[in-house]
Amino acid sequence: MANSFTNWGGNLEFTPNQFLYPSTEEEIVSLVRKAIDQGRKVRIVGSGHSWTELVKTDDYLISLKNYQGLIDVDATQRTATVKAGTVLNKLGELLYENGLAMENLGDIDVQSIAGSISTGTHGTGVNFGTLSTQLMEITFVNGKGELLTCSEYEEKELFKAAQVSLGALGIITRLKLRLVPAYKLHYTHPKADLDETLERLEEYKNNNRNFEFYWFPYTKNVQLKFINETQEDIQGIGIMKWLNDVVLENFAFGMLSRFSRAFPSKAKNISALCGSLISDAKVVNHSHRIFATVRMVKFNEMEYNIPAEHFVDVIKAMEAALEKHQFEVHFPIECRWVKADDIMISPASGRDSAYIAIHQYQGMDHKPYFDTMEQIFRTYEGRPHYGKMNTASYEEFSRIYPNWEQFRTIRQQMDPNGVFLNTYLRRIFRVPLK
Repeated sequence: MANSFTNWGGNLEFTPNQFLYPSTEEEIVSLVRKAIDQGRKVRIVGSGHSWTELVKTDDYLISLKNYQGLIDVDATQRTATVKAGTVLNKLGELLYENGLAMENLGDIDVQSIAGSISTGTHGTGVNFGTLSTQLMEITFVNGKGELLTCSEYEEKELFKAAQVSLGALGIITRLKLRLVPAYKLHYTHPKADLDETLERLEEYKNNNRNFEFYWFPYTKNVQLKFINETQEDIQGIGIMKWLNDVVLENFAFGMLSRFSRAFPSKAKNISALCGSLISDAKVVNHSHRIFATVRMVKFNEMEYNIPAEHFVDVIKAMEAALEKHQFEVHFPIECRWVKADDIMISPASGRDSAYIAIHQYQGMDHKPYFDTMEQIFRTYEGRPHYGKMNTASYEEFSRIYPNWEQFRTIRQQMDPNGVFLNTYLRRIFRVPLK
């Protein structure tokens, strides 16, 4: 019997029949073909940073943690082919050693590259798409045991489905990335007022390479985050940054979070305290070392993509809901922006987008808060992040994604016997048990 699996957030725990760790592409293909021959089901897991039941299975669970690294690098063409299990923080260092970098990243770098693109992971910046838009080519083994390669130029329809696929088409083995020369970033995070931030939103979004902000519930306090390219020398990465990132933003916030869990009625006060303690700092470092933040305080999370033009209305509706319902929450609300793409079931497909993420400390009741905010997101054409908590059904997905049925057709072609389906995927793609 395999060991049980628990995700990072702690809300998902299950025991697969077998937990498998292939270390080569040949082993991955062999395992899939073996599962097909034996009539078994297969799910693939990255670093366990999703809250939904995408990876849950009582059959074969495959991890690619032993399948990491670069396969090929072309510094002249600025491309690299990467093993699918490569963790983003390791990938950043490997690319930097070759004078290259990904053009944009999210704020967590412990996910595998395949897991991050399969769930539509994103960073922020109005000129940048999700991580999946940086792909040039994808190789995967499908539910028929075939090793297929698709790209921007060959099998383009399949490529557009595979760029964000939830692991429903098969197991990704290789990814070819479009890269840029390595670069440094200048990062500051000053305190600001929510109303002023909303008034200056277009200025902040358009005049900075990367912009986002955190809003502390029940207050007007926000922490702005400005990131821009620079030629300056590396600075701000010593003991003071460690004190801010690890001691203040994790240990101290963790203590306040535990207090909030013990005394939920004080959550509002703790949010106000945290918002009042925002301080600015300046950091300059290589890009892959700037984007990511240390996350040691565990939480549950819901994140929705909304059309960018609805952002201010959504924030005002959320503010009114907080005042009306007085939810016991102290975690800040994270707000980011992403450029439209043409990926089949990407949340940013066909529209410039804003992403709004809400959090609740692990062990505190998240449901009333998440349910209310989810209804607001839906009112404004929201699409859920696939890896974050949501209650969307097949009916909703098929309504909010113009290409949902097209993706379902391709999924059926790639995996006609449902080798890669679990209960969750059967539900959202409406695939009956045979």
